[in-house]
Amino acid sequence: MKGVSIGSLSDEEIELKEQSSAEELAGKLSKQDEENKLMNSVMENDEQTIDDGKTIKEALNQGIGAFTPDLMFEQLVKNYSIAKQIYGPSLIRQLTTYDENYLSRNIKIPEFQKELKKKLGENIERLKDENLIQKDGTISDKGIELASLILYTEELDNLIPKGILGEKLHKKAFVYGDKEDTKNYKKGDRYRDIAIKKSLKLAIRRGHAKLNEKDLKTFEKQSKGQICLIYALDASGSMKGKKIETCKKAGIALAYKAIEEKDKVGLIVFGSEIKEFIEPTTDFRRLLTEITKIKASKETNISDTIKKAIEIFPSKEITKHLLLLTDALPTVGEEPEKDTLEAVSLARSNGITISLIGIQLDEQGKELAEKITALAEGKLYIVKDLEEIDKIVLEDYYGVI
Repeated sequence: MKGVSIGSLSDEEIELKEQSSAEELAGKLSKQDEENKLMNSVMENDEQTIDDGKTIKEALNQGIGAFTPDLMFEQLVKNYSIAKQIYGPSLIRQLTTYDENYLSRNIKIPEFQKELKKKLGENIERLKDENLIQKDGTISDKGIELASLILYTEELDNLIPKGILGEKLHKKAFVYGDKEDTKNYKKGDRYRDIAIKKSLKLAIRRGHAKLNEKDLKTFEKQSKGQICLIYALDASGSMKGKKIETCKKAGIALAYKAIEEKDKVGLIVFGSEIKEFIEPTTDFRRLLTEITKIKASKETNISDTIKKAIEIFPSKEITKHLLLLTDALPTVGEEPEKDTLEAVSLARSNGITISLIGIQLDEQGKELAEKITALAEGKLYIVKDLEEIDKIVLEDYYGVI
């Protein structure tokens, strides 16, 4: 490592003189031509492409699997307030170009209805022409890919200004404390673990004009080996809209950060039954696509979710952690609470810890959540502000590592 002049440099004013080559993240978005075109359009701020991606994204978040302009027009005209609950104001705005106040004021005017029907038809036909939806109105693979890029870029844009990916914000925003113990730097230690302030102070005490390798100190972290996490997301009907979107973004943030740290992440999407699952993997692209496709519907079954997690975790002796996100008590089965706690006990006996993020839970839900996390030796987070979910998900991950 080359020397770095100390001079009058403050702890916060350190210029990086040398950097290592970046290691490619396993599972990055592939370089296929079609995907590259979509990515380039998003990165270059092509407004139409971005709007189309947001349209697909909003449809999935609302549990809409197909675009049917005649049916949507009929529902908007017949009962706008019910249509708004079904489609959500964001999707309606994307497809009609009108905001909800303007629509509600004019929806009964015949001339406006004619214009509205025309716009709905044109916008949906354009999505078909772009191959984002198929002829029958269902969302195509290309549509899913574009929506996933929008989710990915939105969450990355959200994380980077917050600093969640950097050491400073970890200390300010999270509760698990500062790193205090340090050791002498040795070849193979990560640059991100270098204790800059302590290294500089040591060099100054030694009277060195430059910071050299012998002055370097790194943070000591007790290693738990590779960690396997499973992100289990409640996709019951009550989660649709903003709830499921923020949980999707949090899952993307978790997958991005954990895979960067060489840990594995799995996914379980649950409602009244297990809808989708991915065994713990480092394939970020696969996780991104499956998270994007999640649609909310039906009831909540936490017991089966925990049992599925036990099944797909590797059997070897590694750290295994399940993170559950839900907004409701389990509602499936004759004794759902009893079934859930029995599943938790089984998970713990298999070396799995469980944390739970409860979104606007009622008192009864909080009581069960407390039992689950106490039994599974995990943490309970009660969320009132949806915008905090990604930060909480990463806090839980950092608590495990």
